[in-house]
Parts: sequence; structure tokens; C-alpha cells
Amino acid sequence: MKKLVLASVMALATTCLVLPSLQAQSQDQSTITIKDPAEYNAYNQAYTQSDPKAKAAALESFIQQYPQSVVKLAVLKMLVGAYQQLGDSDHLLSASTALLQMDPNNLEAILFSVAIKNSNCKKSVNQATGVAADSQSCDDAALLAQKGLKVAKPADISADEWKTQTDAAYPVFESAIAADDVYSKKDFKAAVEDYKKELMLFTAQQTQSGTGLVDTLNLAEAYVKLSPPDTVNAVWFYARAWNFAPAGFKPVIEKKLDYWYSKFHGSLDGLDAIKTQSAATVFPPGTLVITPADTPAEKIHKILVTTPDLSTLALADKELVLAFGSKDDADKLWAVMKDKVTPVPGTVIDATTTTIKVAVTDDAKQAKTADFIVNLKAPLADKDVPAAGTELRLMSDGGPELDGTYDTYTQIPGTDTVAQSAQIVLRDAFLQEKKKVVPHKPAASHHPAAH
Repeated sequence: MKKLVLASVMALATTCLVLPSLQAQSQDQSTITIKDPAEYNAYNQAYTQSDPKAKAAALESFIQQYPQSVVKLAVLKMLVGAYQQLGDSDHLLSASTALLQMDPNNLEAILFSVAIKNSNCKKSVNQATGVAADSQSCDDAALLAQKGLKVAKPADISADEWKTQTDAAYPVFESAIAADDVYSKKDFKAAVEDYKKELMLFTAQQTQSGTGLVDTLNLAEAYVKLSPPDTVNAVWFYARAWNFAPAGFKPVIEKKLDYWYSKFHGSLDGLDAIKTQSAATVFPPGTLVITPADTPAEKIHKILVTTPDLSTLALADKELVLAFGSKDDADKLWAVMKDKVTPVPGTVIDATTTTIKVAVTDDAKQAKTADFIVNLKAPLADKDVPAAGTELRLMSDGGPELDGTYDTYTQIPGTDTVAQSAQIVLRDAFLQEKKKVVPHKPAASHHPAAH
């Protein structure tokens, strides 16, 4: 997708913009007189070259030989055109920079400079961190783009011609400003606004390919990087990008689309309708609503309401209620659990002669943290203390089985890196040893005496 971004920006910058024509340059010549015959001949030789490479070389030679020429501005404009035809971005940037020194409001030179610097910015982005190593190019492109948006129409250009030029240039400018927000400043709120401004400058069809399509996807990415993410808008623009993406990119975009929609809604129900809607229009309608999934507390409340006998809940489900349920729901379940004896199947995290710490839920096992603290009724002998990693099972499954009496529980709030949980404490616990299997001995056979 990164290559698509760069290719699209350069294609737009180098093919869509209306460049100064030779006729306009000849009008400049009609009002300028070159008095030195040698200078005139050098200019005429460069001006009449038809091959872009030969023309660029002749124009560079002229500028080097006559740096103060009265036709230097016209020569620089031709030089920019020659390098644009050649697709030589390095020399195009240097020629555009030189042109801007003489004509600071030249829209073509600003456009090419923005597109090339923005390309250099994106080429330097670290894919792991999303940060551009060449942040100077990002910043320079954005500053030039902001300047380009404010350039007034020259007197010698018609309103229609100026509109054609700005229709091509302004989306490139907004895209570069947004890229600087994302890759240099990490200002995703500003990036969202700049990408939206850009897409508003395109026709709906122009957002179905090239820069318009790439930045539709980039807008979705900016929405999910907000704090908190704007998932509803992100889903819309992921869906819009998915509709028109080349086949090779569809699976990558769809994976993100499914993830964010399911994360917000709880399932993929209704996503096909959004895909269909987003194919028809660039921006979401004001009526777009995605119903958020139940919160963990809401899900737990439904479990409690639909479970007649709370004591029949599995141990892991009981812990889920105690961890994520509202205080009322958690207390309701705890009233059923407290002072009851229960087995504690799980993985031993740590153990002493008096206390065994156990991970019961899958999350606790993965994190290798104890969600059950089991205080023993009588100390164990050192040799009987279970080692970390020991699997505790029901006696019916072969044991060893750890049994204790529910004593207290504590809800532990989550953090950015640690999920919310509950810690359950049991008392008066005892450890039953694993059943020993006694080998079965067949009864002795009776052999008749030989006769």
C-alpha cells in the first residue's frame, strides 16, 4: 500500500497539472530583448530542442553561463517542464526550488516540490514505529503545501485554467499536510481533518483509485489512532477503501475492517450493509449508527438473569462475574459462594507450606498470575508442597485436588496493559494427593495334575 501511495501522488503531480505552454513562454520573449548575440544564440539553441534530455542539458548550460540573464525565469520554467517530462524527481526538485527563488508563488513549482518532498518523507517511514526518519522532508512538504493553498490566481491565467490547476494541486497539498501530521507530528486529530478536506476536493469517482483511494484508507487508519478511537467512522472508511481496493490489497483491508467492526459491535452482523452503503458515497450519512456490543458488565448481568441456580456456574464463569460484573451482580453471586467449599483446578503459580497460589482462568494462566489465593487449614510438609507449574485436577480426573472454602474476593481494576480481574481468597484448604493406581494381579490359575 505504501508503494501505491507514492506512485499515486507522483502520477497526480506529474500528469494532472496544466503546465505553462510554449505559447505563454513566447509571450514572455516578445517583451524581453536579449542584447548579447551569443547569449541569444545559446538561449535559442536550448529553447528549440525537442528532446527533453537534450533540452534540460542545454538549459542547465545556459543558466550556468548566463546566471543573470533577463530570460532566466523563462528558462527555469522550461527546465522544470523538461525534468517533469523525463520523470527525474531529483533534478525536478532542484529546478523547482530555483524557480521558487525567482517566482515564490509559482503553483507548478510548489506542487512538484510538495509531491517530491512528501514522497521522500514517506520513503523514510519506519514501518514498525510509523515515524519518518526524514521528518524535515515531511515538514517542508507541509509548509510548502500550506503556502500553495494560499497562492492567488495570476493575472495572466483565466479563471477556468486556474480552477483546473488548483483542482489538481489542492488535494496533493492536503495529502502532504496530513502525512506530516501522521508521520512527523503524530497529530492524528489534525490528520483526520486534513484527510477529510482532501477527500472533499475529489469527485466520488476520484476516490476510487490513486491518491483518493489511498488516503481514504489513511483516513480510516487515522480514526483508529485517535484516543479513544473513532471506530464508527473508521469502519466506514475501511469499508469504502475495501470496496475499490485492488484485489491484492482487499484481504489486508478486510482483516482490519472485520477486527474493528467486531470489536465495537461484538459480531460481524450488519457489516455487509455498511459495505454496500459505503460503495455509493464517500462520506457516511448522518444517520449511520453501529450498535455497540454489550459491555462485560452487561453480558454478565444477562448471564445472571438467565441462570436460575447461580451455584451451577462453572468456576471460571463465577470468577468472570466477580471480575467484571457490577458490584450488585458480583455481590449477588458472592452471597451464594461465600463459606462454600469448592475444588480449585488450575496451575500452581507459587506455593509454600501454608499457601498455594493458583491460576484458574486461561487469562491468568497465560499471564502466569494467580487469581486464587488458597490458605491451607494445616501446613504441608516441605516434601508435599506442589511445585510451580503443577496442574491441580479433580480427584475424578486423577488429582491432585485442592479444596477450600470461599472467604473473600476483590475486584482489581485494569490498566492499559493489564486486564481487569478478580482475586479470590479461600481458607481452610486441604490438598488431596493424586490417586495411586494399584496394578491389577490376575488370580492364580488352577492347573490339573498330570496323570
